Amino acid sequence: MERIVFRNVSKEFSLSRGRKLLRGHLRELLRRKRPATFCALRNISLAVRDGEGLAVIGANGAGKSTLLNLATRLCFPDEGEVIVNGRLTAVLELGTGFHGDLTGAENVRLTASLFGLTRKRTRELFDEMVEFSGVSQFIDQPLRTYSSGMIMRLAFAVAIHADPDILAMDEVMAVGDQSFKEKCFERMMELRRLGKTMLCVSHSPDLLRHMCDRAIWLDQGEVLADGKLDEVIEAYQNHLAQSIDVQLSTGISR
Repeated sequence: MERIVFRNVSKEFSLSRGRKLLRGHLRELLRRKRPATFCALRNISLAVRDGEGLAVIGANGAGKSTLLNLATRLCFPDEGEVIVNGRLTAVLELGTGFHGDLTGAENVRLTASLFGLTRKRTRELFDEMVEFSGVSQFIDQPLRTYSSGMIMRLAFAVAIHADPDILAMDEVMAVGDQSFKEKCFERMMELRRLGKTMLCVSHSPDLLRHMCDRAIWLDQGEVLADGKLDEVIEAYQNHLAQSIDVQLSTGISR
């Protein structure tokens, strides 16, 4: 079974030139001047099978986060089609969607419902989520009283307990202190052993080797390589090393 499918997907974003008054927008409209755009993804086609772990690697700005945002429906393609089969839980910008005036407990219930959990299932998992987050003594306090670290821990706890068929992650190990990172890693490995599908963006080859068995290398919105994890990582790292050598030799020659 294919859990995620991209078919000839392209995505562009408009390049903002700063704020404009209404007359500025009207002037552009009347002149029919097309705004400058940036192509984040170009004609991407791929499929992620059930139980597969797919790593997405590449330099900053290569299109990795855009690919995850399309898979999670945070944005939609300009061309092509994205199909997701099953419940997808995203661990991207942790805490996005949380409301500062609601308590931690209310935010847990709200976010769980957005992930597709029923009220009954949320009640069953609630204590486990809160205990995992380590913020139980503050759970009935308004979220605005939480530190950013506490918010991230609570958001992560909800995401990885939401019974996902697919877990999408973007540099997730930047969350929390060392002990919490280890707990998060153990939980993600448990999901991997249960055969959950993984879609991972990270600059850490060691983390990707634990979570994934396949990788794609994105560069300027295009797939340069798609295959076994170690082979794609090696190709990408060799490319980086060659680029550094070229820059060093160019600098020396000058």
